[in-house]
Amino acid sequence: MREISYAEAMVEALREILRDEPRSQIIGSYFLGLSPRRVLLDKLRQDFPTRMFDPPIAELGFCGMAIGAAMTGLRPIVDITTASFIFQAWPQIVNEAANARYMSGGQFAVPAVFHILHGLRGGGAAQHSHSPQAMLWNTPGLEIMLPASPADVKGLLKTAVGSDNPTIFVDHARLFELKGPVPEGDFRIPFGVAEVKRPGRDVTIVATSLMVSRSLAAAEALAREGIEVEVVDPRTLVPLDEAAILASVRKTGRLVVVDECHFRCGVAGEIAAMVAEKGFRDLKAPIRRVATADVPVPFNLGQETFIAPTQDKIEAAVRAALA
Repeated sequence: MREISYAEAMVEALREILRDEPRSQIIGSYFLGLSPRRVLLDKLRQDFPTRMFDPPIAELGFCGMAIGAAMTGLRPIVDITTASFIFQAWPQIVNEAANARYMSGGQFAVPAVFHILHGLRGGGAAQHSHSPQAMLWNTPGLEIMLPASPADVKGLLKTAVGSDNPTIFVDHARLFELKGPVPEGDFRIPFGVAEVKRPGRDVTIVATSLMVSRSLAAAEALAREGIEVEVVDPRTLVPLDEAAILASVRKTGRLVVVDECHFRCGVAGEIAAMVAEKGFRDLKAPIRRVATADVPVPFNLGQETFIAPTQDKIEAAVRAALA
């Protein structure tokens, strides 16, 4: 095991994919946003100059190109960058990539990965702060991964590139500097397998992406009050490890779901509905949700924090579940 950053683990995965999978190529190279760690991508480009290229700013066009390339047997990784930009490619991803395998009777696969940076990043405002994973989850045919640790981003990304289904890689810029242990060598984390990031007995928190770190910080603070929180990270929404979530709720009897989508029709709402339907008898208290308020995201940092799923709100939701 090595202790490396999330950004380093992601670029390491990209390097190994380009090295080991000759059918892979990278379209767009803004994976790390404005992070100083973008130098890692510059080195990758130097080592693989014919396998990485930056297209014009035309998401509809280059996502369509990647889908066509995937149908012919290539395995492209497409960096759309800011999650809001995926709306420009919505017809290609939602109406073409997601449906191609079903509508061709299995004759065509679309083994492409589409990378987006979602969530509240600090001043992104209403057009650069979307979390569209719930909208994408409403589209059968897409796999969706949301890594929350260095090991997860490497293991899940390598699984995604090996999948014959189109995969949405939902990422968060505030994870880039997070450090954690990453196994040596080649490894893959299977889709549909959740991980208990912290065991506990009193309340289950199910969290995704950046909210995993925020929930772990809340759990650490609550432990000083004698409250033991279990934090479960699904790691993928499609497929979703319902069994692991239900097993944790059966153990604790209480559930808080934390996600950066808006409240209405969001990821937290879907997970809460699943548990209410399949694990109702195990619940000792109403399910609580912590999510982004149902308003356009403001540019003002104070207002952005006010609508965000913060650590304080997570702690308050846990206490309310116990009350």
